[in-house]
Amino acid sequence: MAERWATSRGGLQGIDLHLDPAGPGLRRGLTDALRAAVRTGRLSPGTRLPSSRSLAGDLGIARNTVADAYADLVAEGWLTARQGSGTRVADRAVPAPPARPVSPGRAPGRLPYSLVPGSPDLASFPRAEWLKATRRALTAAPHDAFGYGDPRGRPELRTALADYLARVRGVRADPEHLVVCAGFAHGLRLLCDVLRARGAGTLAVESYGLDDHWDLVARAGLRTAPLPFDASGTRTEDPGEAGAVLLSPAHQFPLGGALRPERRAAVVDWARRTGGLILEDDYDGEFRYDRQPVGALQDLDPGHVVYLGTASKALAPGLRLGWMVLPPSVVPGVVAHGAGRSVGVVEQLALAEFLTSGAYDRHVRAARLRYRRRRDALVEALAERAPDVHVTGIAAGLHAVLRLPPGTEQTVVQAATWQGLAVLGLSRFRHPDADATPGDGLVVGYGTPPDHAWTGTLEALCRALP
Repeated sequence: MAERWATSRGGLQGIDLHLDPAGPGLRRGLTDALRAAVRTGRLSPGTRLPSSRSLAGDLGIARNTVADAYADLVAEGWLTARQGSGTRVADRAVPAPPARPVSPGRAPGRLPYSLVPGSPDLASFPRAEWLKATRRALTAAPHDAFGYGDPRGRPELRTALADYLARVRGVRADPEHLVVCAGFAHGLRLLCDVLRARGAGTLAVESYGLDDHWDLVARAGLRTAPLPFDASGTRTEDPGEAGAVLLSPAHQFPLGGALRPERRAAVVDWARRTGGLILEDDYDGEFRYDRQPVGALQDLDPGHVVYLGTASKALAPGLRLGWMVLPPSVVPGVVAHGAGRSVGVVEQLALAEFLTSGAYDRHVRAARLRYRRRRDALVEALAERAPDVHVTGIAAGLHAVLRLPPGTEQTVVQAATWQGLAVLGLSRFRHPDADATPGDGLVVGYGTPPDHAWTGTLEALCRALP
């Protein structure tokens, strides 16, 4: 028998039922369908079913057929029927669905403390201010904002970002050349497609970084080739045959240095000479604590540098809000993939309002003070309790690298686990084809813990260190 919808139209207790009364006869088919709905939990205990008259009318069958099916299920104990209360699902235990198996290599539970880098303090997300911005943005939004719109993203957000990036990061940003994307990884994926269309086969990357990004590039059909590095940081004078270079020049992740001026100039000269692209990952450029932030590399040559930024560190990664400031020649290739349509219009309008109202600046200033205090507390605690462990990298961002005595990295990571602390070793971020290594260390994401857990997290770290 064909699938049918049964809708009870009588009374406040009416429900919709999706039934497939298949079988050799109407009565048996309806009985089996109702029994299966109860057994699988689709009809929960205590649910009142439609009257036999109403259900018969909806299914287009005789009332006696429904009444007989109900009577069979009452006799079996699946339903109950009482005068004045109607027919209901019996209160009986329903077997729980089988538990999902735990993925190999993953612990069944999380540790109570975490210094894994990559996330801000999510508890500090400005919920009240974000809600106000969303309400204001929705109130002011034109009706056509909820259509398919410009593939580059909402013009309100592109204009607000262009003003903000020029003021805060020194980016030469034209809203016409700015594209909204769903975070850095989404932007990188779009750029890989553009690079392949331009004939590139290799993307040069820093020797230390995120394997998630390298894997993404590989899935897009490009090879990653690590750039050499020395005591002064990444060497950029000769990216070889790469069609593009991916750098985090303001605050290298994870080693924590800033790209030296002569090496900035060298990579720009390479791009001009070869026609290559520089992909600038400015993931935490707003957070510098010992001086004014280093300006964006993009300002040196907007025609050869793609500037990528996100709200992931300043606000929260779950917003999935990122942006790219593109050279004019790259815009058509990125737009062809409909980048800006991958981000919800409400989120775009809310961020635009958050920026233009000044709420974003206020939140970043407060966050900068919070993370600076945490970094200072980290440095002071290590100087007192683990003098052989040194914090390296510039005073910036939401993470720091702790240099460890040779041969101790894995031991310290294990000791941290025993203290209930999740932390990652520096070797975890090394490109598999990188030649050199800076030694043993920990990459400590001091921005990750919520305020109430910071003291306990720092204490757990100090107990794990040699």
